[in-house]
Amino acid sequence: FASSQVHSTDFPGNYPGYEDAWDQRRFEEAFRVDIIREEEGALEFDMVGIDAAIANAFRRILLAEVPTMAVEKVFVYNNTSIVQDEILAHRLGLIPIRADPRLFEYRNQGDEEGTEIDTLQFQLKIKCSRNPQAAKESSDPNELYFNHKVYSKHMTWVPLGNQTDLFPDADFRPVHDDILIALLRPGQEIDVLMHCVKGIGKDHAKFSPVATASYRLLPDITLLQPIEDEAAEMLQKCFSPGVIEIQNIKGKKVARVANARLDTFSREVFRHESLKNLVRLARVRNHYIFSVESTGILPPDVLVSEAIKILMGKCQRFLNELDSVPME
Repeated sequence: FASSQVHSTDFPGNYPGYEDAWDQRRFEEAFRVDIIREEEGALEFDMVGIDAAIANAFRRILLAEVPTMAVEKVFVYNNTSIVQDEILAHRLGLIPIRADPRLFEYRNQGDEEGTEIDTLQFQLKIKCSRNPQAAKESSDPNELYFNHKVYSKHMTWVPLGNQTDLFPDADFRPVHDDILIALLRPGQEIDVLMHCVKGIGKDHAKFSPVATASYRLLPDITLLQPIEDEAAEMLQKCFSPGVIEIQNIKGKKVARVANARLDTFSREVFRHESLKNLVRLARVRNHYIFSVESTGILPPDVLVSEAIKILMGKCQRFLNELDSVPME
């Protein structure tokens, strides 16, 4: 997983040519959350007015403590493919399952069977055969064989107990239908039964609900004096596209900071003697830009909401522990 843990050496004040924005903006802003971009499966938002420890705790909760459903047990009845049973079980375990974990309980330790409230059951039964209609001169497997590619779409939900009544409108299935599981040749088949249970990424990465959950500090770029003409064009090339804009003022090209958020802190500007003393780079220490990309099990906004609830629960338990300690 991509991550952006903040260490003391990450802050620009530790690099030559950087200034620290800490003193100018010492948590003057009240805490707030701003949604910047929301797409299917991805969310970018700002958390302003928090400490690095809280930001990192939130990221770690997203990675490791928001529960999901994933394949835990694979019962292999027949596997004549070239994929070993253990590798096949591992591949099946990493397929994200579209099932709301809030509808299920954690399975009790030592429970081998599973029940309708803690287990989802899937079956994968497929056999490869030749296509009698294929042209004799053809060498394309797609024409020669039927079911020679085993995809996640071949996994079917098998209700346990009264799950059909409990979830009448449920559509439990893999998030993506085109995840390749194995390749078969005529006569080879796979017949397995899978049990999906509720778990968290701290126990196994297959339960993690996010593909990425990272954050970075908001860049702060200040031009210490007007930069014009050729110097302005050179400055624009030192930053990512969209960071520096060139305006035409009274016949002169003048550089201005258009969107510091797009900066990647390449420090290219400090390689130029004529520019390095004209620009101050810093980061706003209490302004975090979060990027969350869901695996598709739950929408990213729901994942963020669940992570906040878990963090609040941790804080409440800590306060309860403090209250339970007798005062001398």
